[in-house]
Amino acid sequence: MYNVNMKKILKKKMSIEDLALSMNKGFKRVENLIEKKIEKLAISTAKGFENMATKEDIKNMATKTDIEELKDKITGVEKRIDDFAETKVSKITFKELDSRVGFIERKLEIKSS
Repeated sequence: MYNVNMKKILKKKMSIEDLALSMNKGFKRVENLIEKKIEKLAISTAKGFENMATKEDIKNMATKTDIEELKDKITGVEKRIDDFAETKVSKITFKELDSRVGFIERKLEIKSS
């Protein structure tokens, strides 16, 4: 894969200075390529971190939403427990009523089922 310029360089003797200049150009070209690759890598890494932050924010929002839903459910359960506690009959009251109904059934000669 020789091009015309390479053939001319090969035909003529290269001095140390020419060799140094040629190597310097090659090193600069490689250095530029490396710098471009590093810039692309830095940009890609920064975008990756931005995406991670976004995913973390979404995860936190979902967690906050879940917590709010749980709080609402707990509040509902507490209300039902409070209602039950207010409307339930105590054992003592139940026994008293059971005894009174039993007495009335016996007096009226009603068979309990």
